[in-house]
Amino acid sequence: MVESPQQIREKVDDIYRQQSRQVFATLIRLLGDFDLAEDALHDAFAAALVQWPKEGVPNNPRAWLVSAGRFKAIDAIRRRARFDASLGIIAEKMEADAQADAHWETEGVEDDQLRLIFTCCHPALPAEGRIALTLREVCGLTTEEIARAFLSAPPTVAQRIVRAKAKIRDSGIPYKVPSAEDLPDRLETVLQVVYLVFNEGYSASSGESLTRADLSGEAIRLGRLLMGLLPNPEVVGLAALMLLQESRRLARTSSNGDLVLLENQDRSKWDGELIREGIALVERALASPGFGAYTLQAAIAAVHAEAPDTAATDWAQIVSLYDVLARAEPSPVVALNRAVAVAMRDGPEAGLAEIDAILASGDLADYHLAHSARADMCRRLGRKDEAKASYERALELTQLEPERRFLEGRILEMA
Repeated sequence: MVESPQQIREKVDDIYRQQSRQVFATLIRLLGDFDLAEDALHDAFAAALVQWPKEGVPNNPRAWLVSAGRFKAIDAIRRRARFDASLGIIAEKMEADAQADAHWETEGVEDDQLRLIFTCCHPALPAEGRIALTLREVCGLTTEEIARAFLSAPPTVAQRIVRAKAKIRDSGIPYKVPSAEDLPDRLETVLQVVYLVFNEGYSASSGESLTRADLSGEAIRLGRLLMGLLPNPEVVGLAALMLLQESRRLARTSSNGDLVLLENQDRSKWDGELIREGIALVERALASPGFGAYTLQAAIAAVHAEAPDTAATDWAQIVSLYDVLARAEPSPVVALNRAVAVAMRDGPEAGLAEIDAILASGDLADYHLAHSARADMCRRLGRKDEAKASYERALELTQLEPERRFLEGRILEMA
């Protein structure tokens, strides 16, 4: 059956959605340049729109696209060689390599994608550059989409991407998976980038909306990809953590976008499928040697997910897990979260004592959630003046509109 041009166009669009980043990752390996690979990717799909209606969709579309993109890039360099003779030499070498490299596919698309992730998340790049480059090159988001997600101007994001690519080129950062001895340190950087992206989508740092589902969805997609390529216990643990947190997203805001606290959430809105998958991954990670902080956080999220309501939550187990997490990766935020769990286990006075000690150290003096947590303890203890003062301090520090509305409501209650 001969397919119509419209059917071919739909197939090309579908292949672009599903395989374009795989094609791009392989083109980077073969061409050795981000921008050249990007142009080659678009040239290859443009060629497919012209040729496939005449010749039919090839049996292996990805291989066809990679080969087409590779030779389109060589042609582009030859055209530019008219103005720079040195480019002619480069084009000849690339063509010779292409002709000799008949088995380029044996490297495997998985290896190419893993190389790309580690390159974009290289610790030599600044943190903002790693995030922008990963979202652009691994996830395929446009500069405008990244800018909207992080409330930045598109030119600012574009400059971060340009500088990151220049750093990779000028510093000779290799396009490869780290060696076994370097992998633990490098993997941590990759996981940090993925989790930063997820957190900005799950609980935005500022703006009108509490969550950005598209951004948390991209992080989960990237986490699944990474887990399939490199099933390290902490990769599995991070995937579990993101799925379990994401399972609560629809219940975290009201119909008009207001914040709904965990204790007041309608748990029937929690996504049971994500919870089941997340719990299975937690159990898998905990059964493996070498799990760490992401897996422990996922285990805490799993305890919440398994409870029918706040009162039935096993707060003693959560405190115990925070004790282990605090030893594995001590931080003021972990201490704050543990203090909230202590308050649920032992009462608000016990939690308040721990939060006051944290604030007295100065570590979280400008962290709005610390002051909000303190205010809640005081509210529960009937200390309205203290609660109001802490809510007001939290309001001064937050930049997220749903949180501001919530805090303003609490302040009115304390009047």
